[in-house]
Amino acid sequence: MLSIGLLLIRLVIGVLFIGHGAQKLFGWFGGYGLKGTGNWMDSLGLKPGVTMALLAGLTELIGGILFTLGLLTPLAGMMIAATMVIAIVKVHRPNGLWSTQNGCEYNLTLLAVAIGIALIGPGQYALDAFLF
Repeated sequence: MLSIGLLLIRLVIGVLFIGHGAQKLFGWFGGYGLKGTGNWMDSLGLKPGVTMALLAGLTELIGGILFTLGLLTPLAGMMIAATMVIAIVKVHRPNGLWSTQNGCEYNLTLLAVAIGIALIGPGQYALDAFLF
């Protein structure tokens, strides 16, 4: 049952990060694409904005794919965690904790899940279990 729980967590979180990466990179799912996301990142002081949007989008997309598959799970967890730390520091922390005020509550949750899975492993229903 533990491995099914880990699979469920990996699928939900991983697919969500794939979506967030696609928003930044391609403008899918209501995203703004590289140019729009880059302009926003410039406004946050993350410069050059388009380059930062590309790096964030690739990190979320690739990290999400790896996390979903349970492949190189510690790396995938670190990729997801890194994007959440930046989101907390640059966007959400000034707004406090609660997500109702655009605070960092949700990002902290994702950070904890990513680090937790990276530390305990992806379970038996993961490519890591078959390959390593």
